[in-house]
Amino acid sequence: MTEHSLRDAALAGLEGVQVFKGHGTGNDFVIYPDYEGVQDLTPVQVRALCDRHRGIGGDGILRVVRTAKVEEVAEQATQATWFMDYRNGDGSLAEMCGNGARVFARYLYLAGLESADHFSMATRRGVTQVVRHDNGDIELNMGQASAGQVEVMPTVSVDERQWVGMPVWTSNPHCVVFVDEDGVHAENSSHLLATLDLSRIPAIEPASVFPESANVEFVVQTGLNHIALRVHERGVGETMACGTGACAAMFAAAQRDGAPLEVAYDVESPGGMVTVRRDVHNDLHLRGPAVIVSSITITSAVIQA
Repeated sequence: MTEHSLRDAALAGLEGVQVFKGHGTGNDFVIYPDYEGVQDLTPVQVRALCDRHRGIGGDGILRVVRTAKVEEVAEQATQATWFMDYRNGDGSLAEMCGNGARVFARYLYLAGLESADHFSMATRRGVTQVVRHDNGDIELNMGQASAGQVEVMPTVSVDERQWVGMPVWTSNPHCVVFVDEDGVHAENSSHLLATLDLSRIPAIEPASVFPESANVEFVVQTGLNHIALRVHERGVGETMACGTGACAAMFAAAQRDGAPLEVAYDVESPGGMVTVRRDVHNDLHLRGPAVIVSSITITSAVIQA
């Protein structure tokens, strides 16, 4: 069967299912309610739903399922009722997605599945604490970031330019690049950031630093405790924003700036602004908007489109 035939068959198997569309600073997701865990989506189904031309379109899938119904995270059920089963747009699994987790929390509120301003959700990374602010922002405790132990710092190449990247793990692997570290002036680095061609996967060498690939954040300092970035996500491509990437970039910027332990940075991406705060325990907190924009019922008309 062709990829198109597989996609059509995959969507046909989901006919009549109601899904939702949401985004966090432009990082968009299909929310798939499966409370009792009866429909474990296949990679083909994920790719079909995330297809922007023949499906619904999204950077990934957020499957909403009771934690107790999923064997791999069932031990978290005593702390968190709901599990965010996150899949990248190519069908691969990811431990965490910061923007996706905020959208997931927003859906739980919308559906009446959670009502408290503080609650916990289960993820592949572990239990994540959620806070809803008075202005509607959702804040997540993203845990601690780590620079890890690498034998050699990786280089990242784009547009015949090359930088030394900083490996950072925030559940997912990241390689943070400061584009103003190749000798250009700050005003030129902002222009360079805006004009980088991220339509292709950035080359990371040596590949052994990230054996399963990595998200790459291209960052410029735009003010005191203020950075701007673009991100190429593994399994997705360039996205409007990346929550774990914002955390990784903040961690790298704070280290480069020699910032105190308790500090907050505004992180701007093409999709909007989030704030990443580091607390006295070295945990990173990601705060920003999350929006549910529509509900969609998968029908034969959609399948045949």
